Amino acid sequence: MTGLDRRPAAATEAMLPRGPLAGFAAGSLGMGVWVTVPGLLLLYFLTDVLAVAPWLAGLALLLPKVADVLLHPWVGHRADVEQTRRGDRRRLLLLGCALPLAFAALFAVPGGLTGAPAAAWVAVFFVAGNLLFATYQVPYLATPADLRIGYHERTRLMAFRMVVLTLGILVSGLLAPLLTGGDDATRAGYQRMGVVLAVGMLAAMLVGVAGIARLRGSAAATGPAGHGGWRALRTALRDAQFRWLVAAYLAMSTTTHLVLAGVPYYAEYELRAPGLTTVLVAAFVAPALLVTPAWLVAARRVGKQRALLGAQGAFAVGSLVLAVGRPAGLPVLIGAVAVLGVAFAGMQLLPFSMLPDVIRASGTTGAGTYTGVWTATEATGAALGPYAYALCLTVGGFVASTAGDTPVQPDAALAAVRWGFGLLPAVAMLAALLLQRRYTLDATARAAS
Repeated sequence: MTGLDRRPAAATEAMLPRGPLAGFAAGSLGMGVWVTVPGLLLLYFLTDVLAVAPWLAGLALLLPKVADVLLHPWVGHRADVEQTRRGDRRRLLLLGCALPLAFAALFAVPGGLTGAPAAAWVAVFFVAGNLLFATYQVPYLATPADLRIGYHERTRLMAFRMVVLTLGILVSGLLAPLLTGGDDATRAGYQRMGVVLAVGMLAAMLVGVAGIARLRGSAAATGPAGHGGWRALRTALRDAQFRWLVAAYLAMSTTTHLVLAGVPYYAEYELRAPGLTTVLVAAFVAPALLVTPAWLVAARRVGKQRALLGAQGAFAVGSLVLAVGRPAGLPVLIGAVAVLGVAFAGMQLLPFSMLPDVIRASGTTGAGTYTGVWTATEATGAALGPYAYALCLTVGGFVASTAGDTPVQPDAALAAVRWGFGLLPAVAMLAALLLQRRYTLDATARAAS
């Protein structure tokens, strides 16, 4: 019996078999590529390969995400309509499996484009990819709320998902920089990386679709969902517990994506070793493969809310160590990144298992609409993080370049690389912690399970 299977199951909650659980979780392997690689490499790709100014590169990543604020709730509404009419959300999931095409195109910028035209190319395919990602992610994450399972089983379901998502983040985060050419990354290298990872994404996402179907068969789904729409959206936005959870998650998502966007810069300009990008990514992501069962145990013993507050505090402390930079020593800095990784595992597992708790407590039938608002928040954080880091670089006077060029960066830019990677995440995560304290549903949901 694995750490993910040790659970005091309540008599009234279904116990999900591991086969369908693994199939469901496999979908996150492909999603992890989209979550990780653009956040890790796209800003650097724009500024250091395509010669896009940092302020424009930040906008190219931010503006496409603005559309997500409207698109994700709309996709959630469509997911609820599909659930009502067809009894599942399979068609949206299959449409979302076109995401790998947009991913490959994102890095296939034609050779003659640099500067603003290159930024426009990336922005167009980023919009397309975000929409396709929403059509997969929203119905995917609505699954736990659809099933007749309780508080602890929802955490277990999301723990399986978290382990596989972490594997996807780790593998793609390590492979992507290597496939681009490492220290000698080129346009052709980025194109090769996009194609190779897109193939793996497609296979994993299709397995996920099949896994969801098996889960719905093993734990009878709830009755048909409502039609969503503006009424369901108003219900979600008026739900105080949901608002506080979403606000805290926005701050968490912004912070973690800021850190991912800053990794290549911190490795090259602060640690003076671009090859350390893969080491830092591994130190950030790999701990989750080991500690996710520990977060599951913590959630059972002290509740999801208290465990999440602990994760947020640990992330803030680790970030402050990174703000010290080279004087702290490489082993200490890598250790600090590992602390962030341990906290990141909790911040992925716990909020995502609290979301179906909120949906269940609300009594709503619009799980897709709730999930659409949630994923819009996640997408917004994914845009705000790199944009915030790009603003730090702009304020510091960072000089953009093309592949192979090595301009001398001013001291202010080097300071911006360090402070943006350490101090800014600490402040943002403290804000997340303060917002999270306003969420009070956890004790009630835990007692009712």
